[in-house]
Amino acid sequence: MEHHLGGGIELITAGASAAGAKVALFDFDGTISVIRSGWVDVMAPMMVEILLDLKSGESEAELRSLIEEMIWRTTGKETIYQMMDFASHVTTRGGKALDPREYKKMYLDRLWTVIGGRIEELKQGRADPERYMVPGARALLESLRERGLKMYLASGTDEIYMKEEARLLGVVPFFEGGVFGAQEDYQSFSKKILIQRIISTSDVRGPEIVGFGDGYVEIEEVKLVGGVTVGVATKEPVCAEVDAWKRQRLIGAGADFIVPNFRAHRALVEKLFS
Repeated sequence: MEHHLGGGIELITAGASAAGAKVALFDFDGTISVIRSGWVDVMAPMMVEILLDLKSGESEAELRSLIEEMIWRTTGKETIYQMMDFASHVTTRGGKALDPREYKKMYLDRLWTVIGGRIEELKQGRADPERYMVPGARALLESLRERGLKMYLASGTDEIYMKEEARLLGVVPFFEGGVFGAQEDYQSFSKKILIQRIISTSDVRGPEIVGFGDGYVEIEEVKLVGGVTVGVATKEPVCAEVDAWKRQRLIGAGADFIVPNFRAHRALVEKLFS
């Protein structure tokens, strides 16, 4: 039964503790960065538009809920997987699907019109990085570093973009373990691969990993190896309160804690490591 701990922090799994954790694994978009906030509102309409054109007899509302469910199930995975899933939806409706990489390019072009200005502001120093971060994220990273945790940053966004965005937000130095994103050869990297690599190349065991994320994938993968997870159910872009839809899905994926943001980072660290 969930238990409210103040500061918006909810304990979902009784007795969950990361007291023995040596490693922290963070997702990037929606967990630390809100530079790409609104990406679902770019991806979903693009997909719905294409499916509507196939005149399958489904209503726009039906297609939207189908697509939103598909996007949620793959949130945190490499973008190409979302496009592969989408291509199969086109095919099953009798459409001639493009190469998933074509859909990905269409999506990124549309997304750029939403986020390009934010990145320019950061590059030119016209925006404080805090403006594009989940509140309290930097302070949380500082306190985890003080505790001696080795941190890793992993994203489903292409590595060339997310590395630059992490640099613009000034968070790269926290991630001694490394900053990892999607590769051109998409099968060569995933959050699952990274977790397996951490376990096989160090003395870290699964239960010694604590994961932070707003998507299904990182929560599920950390839980699969026995780690403790914090679901970031933040309602973007303001990140002031819990998004009920995200919360429900993160709990379904196995989140041990739910937070709206990291404003109560001190209380969170205290609860996590007690």
